[in-house]
Amino acid sequence: MAAIRAEGLYKVFGRRAKEAVQRLEAGATREEVSQDLDATPAVIDASFEVQPGEIFVVMGLSGSGKSTLIRMLNGLWEATAGHVYVSGEDIAELPAAQLRRVRREHMSMVFQHFALLPHRTVLQNAAYALDVQDVPKQERDERAREALRMVGLAGWEDQLPVQLSGGMKQRVGLARALASGSEILLMDEAFSALDPLIRREMQDQLLKLQETLGKTIVFITHDLNEAMRIGDRIAMMRDGRIVQIGTAEDILRSPANDYVAQFVSDVDRTRVLTAGSVMESAKVVLDTTTDAAVAKRALRDHDAHEVFVTASDGTLRGVVREAELTDSKRSIGDLAQSDMQTVRRNTMLAELFGLATESESPVVVVDDAGRLEGVVAREALLEAMAGSTAEAVGDGSVDGDVVASQQAAGDESGEKQQAAIDRAKAETRRTDAGIVGPGAAGGA
Repeated sequence: MAAIRAEGLYKVFGRRAKEAVQRLEAGATREEVSQDLDATPAVIDASFEVQPGEIFVVMGLSGSGKSTLIRMLNGLWEATAGHVYVSGEDIAELPAAQLRRVRREHMSMVFQHFALLPHRTVLQNAAYALDVQDVPKQERDERAREALRMVGLAGWEDQLPVQLSGGMKQRVGLARALASGSEILLMDEAFSALDPLIRREMQDQLLKLQETLGKTIVFITHDLNEAMRIGDRIAMMRDGRIVQIGTAEDILRSPANDYVAQFVSDVDRTRVLTAGSVMESAKVVLDTTTDAAVAKRALRDHDAHEVFVTASDGTLRGVVREAELTDSKRSIGDLAQSDMQTVRRNTMLAELFGLATESESPVVVVDDAGRLEGVVAREALLEAMAGSTAEAVGDGSVDGDVVASQQAAGDESGEKQQAAIDRAKAETRRTDAGIVGPGAAGGA
């Protein structure tokens, strides 16, 4: 069962809201409804599911409807039409007392501007939700202290909010949500007011906590890089409508329309795409007992230059290149070399460029048990980097020369492919050092 399910959600502000929904359902635009009915459609026909343990990011510019949407999920805003189900319960049908119970016990909210009580200590702020629930003092203090420890604020329990930095205040807000024990966290632009370095630290903190706690999180942001960094899935909003839902890789590689394509054009692909998204099946994979003569024929038949050698359980034993198959009577298990570069499928492309230059063979993708899953050739790296000429030129991940190399990859010599990889690798180093191209700042 989905932790949260939204079906056909509308939120229209104005006295003729119901009529506005009917007009929108009939095909009227947001602008037409606003002009004709003096109504403001904030959310239009939003439908999605959030699975337990998922970080679901709602991404959009100011005025896209994302903050209105998150307030409909816990009933702070009543939907004009549609339904919100929380653990199977339609919150629109709940009496006021039960809705308050759902908010107290099952959903917590982390705000952009901290919402700390200035006269209460850090510990008291972290324990506030438990105080409202009439949890005994000893228990709520213990739970609040543990939550503060998890967010790195042990030792700050007796300080007042005025004594904290912005990042520390937001950690208190996060601790308050964690201490409540609710399984769903609603985070509305929670890190947007923080400096970039502190914002990244908070993102790291959230991801680390999520590994152990497995909360269901709906995270609102206008920062595309933040969305792609932390989201399991992302919902892109524009003018009140959800225009695409998918993983970061889905959205980057298959944008639903020109708006989404333009939005993601400045994203550094090397920080989003992974080895698993660009890998291909190895052309020739043979058992260690195969003799060299059979391996040579297999290479000719598949127009390949190396044999990947595996044991009977699929674990990778090494690679044998065509020039090494001179003794036709020897088994390839005896000839296999272990000088190949191996990665996991979740390895970012940014980490693959250096590896691609250090081996004659493709980078090899293996699972946790060492079983061969696929290979990443240099050409695949270039294609993934470029995406399309218009997207690649001008972002911080690749320059025009690299795009030209990718376009001519089919005819390119090994030396030119190497040069293209080297340039992309250099650009990655520049990004790591904070020296980015004109369009590499990203975000919205």
